[in-house]
Amino acid sequence: ALNPETDQNSKIKKKHVFVLNFFGDVRASQAEQLREEVTGLLRSAKKERGDEVVLRLNTGGGTVTGYGLAAAQLMRIKDAGLKLTICVEQVAASGGYMMACVADEIVASPFAVLGSIGVISEQPNVYERLQREGIEFQTVTAGKFKRTLTPTKKVTEEDLEKSKKDIEDVLVLFKGFVAENRPTLDIDNVATGETWFGKDALSRNLVDKLKTSDDVLLDLLSAGAEIFSVQLKQ
Repeated sequence: ALNPETDQNSKIKKKHVFVLNFFGDVRASQAEQLREEVTGLLRSAKKERGDEVVLRLNTGGGTVTGYGLAAAQLMRIKDAGLKLTICVEQVAASGGYMMACVADEIVASPFAVLGSIGVISEQPNVYERLQREGIEFQTVTAGKFKRTLTPTKKVTEEDLEKSKKDIEDVLVLFKGFVAENRPTLDIDNVATGETWFGKDALSRNLVDKLKTSDDVLLDLLSAGAEIFSVQLKQ
């Protein structure tokens, strides 16, 4: 039988797998917590020991800035030389897929929804209602395109064209990021704003395999890895 000291040394030498969770909202407000958790695991993980990271992901995406930051936090794991597996529990769409594509391996549950590689911008416009009520809303700007579409301004063709160009520029960045991180993907075929369920997502190379995160962790455990859950304590 191993004595306690030998047993502890054996555990230290085993591959460590750090498990993170990211169940995101529209603003990706969990990105700040993810930042702290990634920093914590990077201080403990050892590339030479073969350590890995598994992220359970579930989000329909949201703001470009919020999910761009969340994806950048995952890039820190890759830059440290640690294998990153992302398990999509139910959905990884839009900004969620921006995060997922960073992974070395994307694993999705059979009925998870993935994709929505596209950009949308929308807002209500009450200009005509204000006109009927006799209310005039004044906006003073410096710069031709400081304000284009706003809820209180009459929409012009020039405003629409500029706003469309802006979101098309964001789509170019989005597509480029996905293509760079997942070079085997036919980006023009999937960057249509559509989403696909498990098998269809697999056939389009949006994921690498269909399996639940539970089975991914059980396989790692059976292979002799030590599993650690990483969570920021508030």
